[in-house]
Amino acid sequence: MVFPENNWALILGGSSGFGLATAHKLARHGMNLAILHRDRRGAMKRIEPEFESMRALGVQVRAFNSDALSSDIRSRVLDEVHDAMGCDGRIKVVLHSIAFGNLKLAVKEFQADHSAVTALAEQLQLKQSELQATIDELLAEGHDAYQLLSTSTRFSESLFLEEEDLARTIHAMGTSLLGWVQEIFNRGIFADDARVFGLTSEGNTVAWKGYAAVAAAKVALESIARSIAVEFGPYGIRCNVLQAGVTDTPALRLIHNYDKLMADAKSRNPFGRLTVPDDVANMVYLLSLDEAAWVNGDVIRIDGGEHVSGVRR
Repeated sequence: MVFPENNWALILGGSSGFGLATAHKLARHGMNLAILHRDRRGAMKRIEPEFESMRALGVQVRAFNSDALSSDIRSRVLDEVHDAMGCDGRIKVVLHSIAFGNLKLAVKEFQADHSAVTALAEQLQLKQSELQATIDELLAEGHDAYQLLSTSTRFSESLFLEEEDLARTIHAMGTSLLGWVQEIFNRGIFADDARVFGLTSEGNTVAWKGYAAVAAAKVALESIARSIAVEFGPYGIRCNVLQAGVTDTPALRLIHNYDKLMADAKSRNPFGRLTVPDDVANMVYLLSLDEAAWVNGDVIRIDGGEHVSGVRR
């Protein structure tokens, strides 16, 4: 399926992970792209070839290394995108994939009891430090069953989540979606049958250490998305949130003990693997087709059944 040549996708956070995978997927099906990202100059050696490979497919790609949270930049970007689209161009897809959140604990971490490793070391007549190092190595090599015995990354003992951290994270990863949707709508450049997507995670209902601010942002995003689905729906705009399974992305690797999260996800996934960015990109594509027009206001899981599995391998 090739999208009409006047269709555009706006991807907020498109230089890695879900955003980049979605850009590649849509470009392969003829969608022009406006991509916002926030990266250091040194990272552009990796990123620019990605954008060039999309342009080689014959689509337009406008990339902006700018702050998607600035209202001034938002207006400037939409001015440039509007000019690039021409009179007939319309934004068919918006993907909110901004990963800018605070990952501090709310309180000093309570230290876990590692008596299981101690007891095992005694039974095997090994030094506990040597046994612990072996367990950590086995987990790193992909032996996921050792996740509960492996060493946990320590959080800061002096920096804790503050109200300002919480507010910034909720705006960046949650409520900022609404500002973009409103301005695109007010400019009259949405397609008649537009699709808006946000991204959430299992942290919307499960508490992970250090994830409180991001979890709050995800829940706020889901609420905003439902309001967009209802209030903008009469104008032809559909809005859904995609909940990916645990995925090895740059954003995930910022989370403390991400290796344990990945091991746990693989151990309970019916297919024995992690979700990958292409899984999410494929769903964005499918939900952008005409046949998906009646899907609106939902949270759609893309995890191979990870969330329903009570079985660990």
